[in-house]
Amino acid sequence: MKTLRLDTAELGLDFNAALKLATSIARQHLGDDTMLLSWYDRERDLESPAGVSECHQGCATKGSWDYAKNRGARLAVDFEAGRFTFCFL
Repeated sequence: MKTLRLDTAELGLDFNAALKLATSIARQHLGDDTMLLSWYDRERDLESPAGVSECHQGCATKGSWDYAKNRGARLAVDFEAGRFTFCFL
């Protein structure tokens, strides 16, 4: 899975704005039929699919990342060193 790391702190993006930008980037790189497989929001400590990190307690790899990687994700868009992460197929 390729990873695109973005430093967007100066833009002050919230989760929804980051999601829109990540989706736009994914469509440019992967095509219009791209699909969001997983995401992580560090500020709220939320992830989707819910609960995928339960078996990753103490692990460096977040469950949402592992979930996407094991399902063939092709692109991860990471905002501000993990503040928001979106993985696309």
